[in-house]
Amino acid sequence: MGASYDEGKKFHFIPAYSMSESQRRPAITLGVGRGNGYINGVASIRSPATMSQVDQFCHALGGKKPIHSILIANNGMAAVKFIRSIRTWAYETFGTDKAILLVAMATPEDMRINAEHIQIADQFVEVPGGTNNNNYANVQLIVEMAEITHVDAVWPGWGHASENPELPDALDAKGIVFLGPPATSMAALGDKIGSSLIAQAADVPTLPWSGSHVKISPESSLFTIPDEIYREACVHTTEEVIASCQVIGYPAMIKASWGGGGKGIRKVHNDDEVRALFKQVQGEVPGSPIFIMKVASQSRHLEVQLLCDQYGNVAALHSRDCSIQRRHQKIIEEGPITVAPPQTVKKLEQAARRLAKSVNYVGAATVEYLYSMDTSEYYFLELNPRLQVEHPVTEWIAEINLPAAQVAVGMGIPLWQIPEIRRFYGMEYGGGYDAWRKTSLVAAPFDFDKAESIRPKGHCVAVRVTSEDPDDGFKPTSGKVQELSFKSKPNVWAYFSVKSGGGIHEFSDSQFGHVFAFGESRALAIANMVLGLKEIQIRGEIRTNVDYTIDLLHASDYRDNKIHTGWLDSRIAMRVRAERLPWYLSVVGGALYKACASSAALVSDYVGYLEKGQIPPKHISPVKSQVSLNIEGKQIHD
Repeated sequence: MGASYDEGKKFHFIPAYSMSESQRRPAITLGVGRGNGYINGVASIRSPATMSQVDQFCHALGGKKPIHSILIANNGMAAVKFIRSIRTWAYETFGTDKAILLVAMATPEDMRINAEHIQIADQFVEVPGGTNNNNYANVQLIVEMAEITHVDAVWPGWGHASENPELPDALDAKGIVFLGPPATSMAALGDKIGSSLIAQAADVPTLPWSGSHVKISPESSLFTIPDEIYREACVHTTEEVIASCQVIGYPAMIKASWGGGGKGIRKVHNDDEVRALFKQVQGEVPGSPIFIMKVASQSRHLEVQLLCDQYGNVAALHSRDCSIQRRHQKIIEEGPITVAPPQTVKKLEQAARRLAKSVNYVGAATVEYLYSMDTSEYYFLELNPRLQVEHPVTEWIAEINLPAAQVAVGMGIPLWQIPEIRRFYGMEYGGGYDAWRKTSLVAAPFDFDKAESIRPKGHCVAVRVTSEDPDDGFKPTSGKVQELSFKSKPNVWAYFSVKSGGGIHEFSDSQFGHVFAFGESRALAIANMVLGLKEIQIRGEIRTNVDYTIDLLHASDYRDNKIHTGWLDSRIAMRVRAERLPWYLSVVGGALYKACASSAALVSDYVGYLEKGQIPPKHISPVKSQVSLNIEGKQIHD
């Protein structure tokens, strides 16, 4: 075992197949993924016929390597969504939801709170607890767990190790498929300065910044930007920062390329602020290259979802608007884009495709832009080399199962062979159950540069449910969850990383739920979302943002589509809070309701006796009726 984690830790593992004892390492002890249907701790073995079907699927659609088992190097929302998506796709494709074996990683903290991803996985392997450096972000540990569990592939999800180029390289060395981009593509786009230079070379508009004048020759390799060109886009001294800010104009942002999570970034309005804040940026991210970028105020945050295969094909799967943010953290997402005209959205998609092709990208990616509502201009922000949290918005309006598409791409299947992608571009795709068999017979390659996609299916709005207290500066909360109930409707769907009786531990991400509402129009989608959020019942030791978000959805600026990336922060600064009645009014209202209901029932009974010509019993009197209510231990009489 590697020295990066506890040597004495035991791993609870259900064998992937009926492997012999000699194939298992001595450190492994057998266990079960609780609640997954296994009897007496024995995992059901998938039939050879099912495994053969996966092989046929891969080879019939032009793939290279079938994937029978996947280690999920993530937890919480990401793991739950992936498991459910793959199970749905497997049932629709192979007639059984267990066609692909799904192995979860489980920390002691996750197990203590009965984390949902452990409950629903086919197998789990226990890993060290604590911060994610010990587990879900530990590249060495992930690779060793993939070897121990004998999986064919690893899915990184989002966050943790999903954007660490060391992971795909390490897995590739072991012959294990990484369900994401190659390390070279990830590294090229993972650096803020480098990605902006690559965007400029791919003719993607960027905001005015300290590297606007720096050009990379189209003939040059975009994977390794020469040091002298890279340094030319950076600033190194206070004088250089001031000179750059004066060229691009105030206000501007001083940004550390290696920064993240709010570190290494400062907004400046004049030369004096530069002198005061430049050193702070340097100190927060020591050694990081630093650059200057123009502030785009009153802008929208727009996205294009991409899917790329191993053969240079790139599909743009519609768009999203994620402008409702708190401190750069998305709160509400929706799609497709409605704030920009269709021709502009088309340009966003084309620019995103050019960028991905320039670095030979493979897998799912999101290209993010800032869009000016005043000038209708758009600027490259970044490319996220992974699946985004909000990807179900795209799944609903494009009708494509993105995690399943990631698995198909990982098998080496070309995009033009995937049935859902063919349908998305209006091509013949077989249709109906078992569509892949028909597709394999009729599919022919087509040019993605010229192909026209179908129109988005209606509109989708998404809301992140978090364990934060809006009345205490959105401070994260943790603890037990006694009750969590939600009933999905045809136009409202949700998933959660916790169940009733579970909880949220101190190392959990604050987001534990995501709600999606669909409508034929944006207004109908918003209305369905409000109704859906009001159906959520959460009782426990945590506070949530549900009531606060309902209030946001009612705000006139949001409904009129007049928001921007700074709108929510401004609202919070003005201390606009969700309207909530005092607790005692709820108690009094409940008492009055019960009293009125009881009195009305007595009156009805009294009148009933009279209508029948009978004398009402003495205990039924609408005048002398008494209703006793016990509220907080006190008798209240009406």
